[in-house]
Amino acid sequence: MTQFKGKTAGKGGLTYPFGDAPPELGAWAQVAPGLYWLSMPVPFALKFVNVYLADDGDGWTVIDTGMPMEETKAAWRSVFDELLGGRPVRRIIVTHMHPDHVGNAGWLHRKFPGSELWMSRLEYVSCRMLVADTGREAPEAGINFYRRAGWDDAQVDVYKNRFGGFGRAVSRMPDAYRRLADGDTLEMAGHTWQVMVGSGHSPEHVCLYCASLNTFLAGDQLLPRISSNVSVFPTEPGANPLANWLDSCANLKARLPEDVLVLPGHNEPFVGAHKRLTHLIDGHETALQRLHGRLSEAPRRVIDTFPALFGRKIGPGDLGMATGEALAHLNLLAARGLCEGALGPDGADLYSAA
Repeated sequence: MTQFKGKTAGKGGLTYPFGDAPPELGAWAQVAPGLYWLSMPVPFALKFVNVYLADDGDGWTVIDTGMPMEETKAAWRSVFDELLGGRPVRRIIVTHMHPDHVGNAGWLHRKFPGSELWMSRLEYVSCRMLVADTGREAPEAGINFYRRAGWDDAQVDVYKNRFGGFGRAVSRMPDAYRRLADGDTLEMAGHTWQVMVGSGHSPEHVCLYCASLNTFLAGDQLLPRISSNVSVFPTEPGANPLANWLDSCANLKARLPEDVLVLPGHNEPFVGAHKRLTHLIDGHETALQRLHGRLSEAPRRVIDTFPALFGRKIGPGDLGMATGEALAHLNLLAARGLCEGALGPDGADLYSAA
């Protein structure tokens, strides 16, 4: 078990009760009665994803799973040997369908026969849909989506080559699941937890709140140091996920106490939910104002709006996420009647202030 250096203060009035570093790979820390925090490596900038284990007496519940990398599986095996005490994993709860959270769900399900996968319906179905794209050629709708955002031929070729990669980052999914919906309750670690569902970062993101422990398992719906990516994708180019995200943040602020212990999907557990939710809402509203100002100066392609939204240069590896996030802001401005888009002479959409 990891020993922490103790409470630390962070930016924005947040407090980190277990310090500002995660447990080492294969180690764990108890963060509430019967509830353990582990971190697993991921092959991108965030470095690690948090997963949690709940002691249910006759077995265990896993909350999120990491990616199907050999390093991660080895860490899981070590935890099984040292922490589980010979008791099986009976339930696998996945907050949402991104590979760093759902990636090992199928592997765990097969390792512990009889275990159940618990997810929301849209997260499970969306995951299965994306896995089904493995081996397919990139669809014309996707190619057209990124060309209209302003991508050049080389950038579109990268999209074509990467298309279908989602399924390679997810172990074969169980063929059945148990549905979680907002307002449901479940027993875990000897306490009652309520399901709170958010949207925007993913379609139907499951969070879990325990009033008796004053603890909130947040997944990626509430992170202390970064704002979760909120994107529009080729499958639904007219979507308005940023409106869903802002509504979800306001909803959580109304339902959670300020002093709740937040157990996030990335970074470290923290206290200060209301401050963080307010900061996330205000940050997006400020970005929308900046973007509207840029569109008032001259019509712009999607990729031309990046300087108004991001405080850094967007490299090739971040182009897809940046494009999706820029479109999320543009679509919300359009829904508010503040901008409009029209196809330009070069085949890319041009957005201007309305």
